Amino acid sequence: MTVNGTAPAARRDEAPKTAPTTAMVLAAGLGTRMRPITDTIPKPLVEIAGLPLIDRALDRLSEAGVMRAVVNVHYLADRIEAHLANRTAPKVAFSDERDGLLETGGGVAKALPLLGSDPFFLLNTDSMWVDGARPLLDRLAERWDGERMDALLAVAPTVASSGYSGTGDFLLDPDGRLSRRPERITAPFVYTGIAILSPALFKTVPDGAFSLNVVFDEAIAAERLFGIRLDGIWMHVGTPPAIAEAEAALAGSAL
Repeated sequence: MTVNGTAPAARRDEAPKTAPTTAMVLAAGLGTRMRPITDTIPKPLVEIAGLPLIDRALDRLSEAGVMRAVVNVHYLADRIEAHLANRTAPKVAFSDERDGLLETGGGVAKALPLLGSDPFFLLNTDSMWVDGARPLLDRLAERWDGERMDALLAVAPTVASSGYSGTGDFLLDPDGRLSRRPERITAPFVYTGIAILSPALFKTVPDGAFSLNVVFDEAIAAERLFGIRLDGIWMHVGTPPAIAEAEAALAGSAL
């Protein structure tokens, strides 16, 4: 990986030729659950084993062949912009939400003019992972089928994830389609914040702030929301204790 994103990461020779070359990185949140650390720094700049979360996300994208990433900013936006000023791999464009947070869905919708008309990777900065036998982003790109899908989400087993203690998000059928967790049932899979999305997912969306769950539910109704199981380790770094958990997971892996 690169250090502070200033040196290009080598693209894998085996990366799928149809892989997205554009990505959206969600970095505008307030990081309230990460306080008091985020009282003074934005969550994307919180370091895990010496490297900020946002650099880990962008390095992953660079390794997968992504040339351009759109990063949305709101809380302590100047700090994030300054940190990424010299980033070249991928090249970074900013989607400014200083006037008001737009949540996950609204943030992506606002950035669509910067993202273009092709499918793009989506990454949450508080999402980290250790790959299994093959790189996750390559597997997502290979599985992507724009004729059948509006979104392809990476999902992780709820019982084997670091920093996560919820009841899961989705059921995954044998064909790879996702459906919502029934009430009072623990779902086997949690959405990792890693995905490929089509701009078509945002054809009819509300103005202003809204959650990605709005368009995910519409895709479920149209049978166009699919998932792929992460075969490595997923780490949700959303709280101060999760930092140590993620560092321990990294130390225990081959990464």
